[in-house]
Amino acid sequence: MISCVIPLRMTMAFLMCAGASLAAQDTDPRAVQPERPTVATHAHTVAPGYFELEAGIEGDRAAAGRRAYAAPLLLKLGLASHLQLNVGAPAFIRSAEQMGGVGDMTIGLKWRLLDDNAVLGDFALLPAIKVPSGSASSGTGTGTMDLGVTAISSYEFGPVAMDLNAGYTRVGAANGIAATRTALWTASFGSAIAGRLSWVAEVFGAPTVDGSGAPSTVEFLTGPTYLVSAALNLDLGVITPLRGDVPNALYVGVVWNMGTFGARSAATRRVARR
Repeated sequence: MISCVIPLRMTMAFLMCAGASLAAQDTDPRAVQPERPTVATHAHTVAPGYFELEAGIEGDRAAAGRRAYAAPLLLKLGLASHLQLNVGAPAFIRSAEQMGGVGDMTIGLKWRLLDDNAVLGDFALLPAIKVPSGSASSGTGTGTMDLGVTAISSYEFGPVAMDLNAGYTRVGAANGIAATRTALWTASFGSAIAGRLSWVAEVFGAPTVDGSGAPSTVEFLTGPTYLVSAALNLDLGVITPLRGDVPNALYVGVVWNMGTFGARSAATRRVARR
């Protein structure tokens, strides 16, 4: 049912921290580091002491005409030059099958371990935990506490940025249902095409790893992004299934580097390397 599809996609996106990497801006700590619109995240981090907000709206439409809408929200804080805290939760808009409300909260810590490695490129790990803060009865939460980790490799080939992710999540037990496992892989590409206008494209999939025999899914995402300023990026696009029973979707969103709050130390003023 469609009321279950958006929570699943949002759970994957926040445990993976949805995103697409854009061109590096090494000298400006206000330069946005978008982790949307794609499901993949890049290996790079927000500058130490800086806050960045990502928000959007996604509408899913199943084949039977059923629709559901959600607004993913993600707040990022640069903790060190290679370390970033993520706190996110989706908001759900009331539909015929689902009550409105705030979904499960996810907290993650992205740690970049390698820069310009010959094989792994810029490489990071992203462990995350999802707590059952949403409501399972109204469809805004899963009722489980989930633990996940994502391996991230980012590369640049001239004007093209490529991000590869592989993630594994342990979905906790709830309501007499035993704990299970999920996985997610992504291959995302982005490139500037004219001035401040860029384009992203991604293939991502959820293979069956829990022995349930449930069919795996593969989806394709694509659309433009526009850099309004160094600190503000806009995106919109479509998601369509290539395999599996998942709905078509439209999305629109924004990434905003809000700067710092209060006094900054010398460490805070350092710029995170892209």
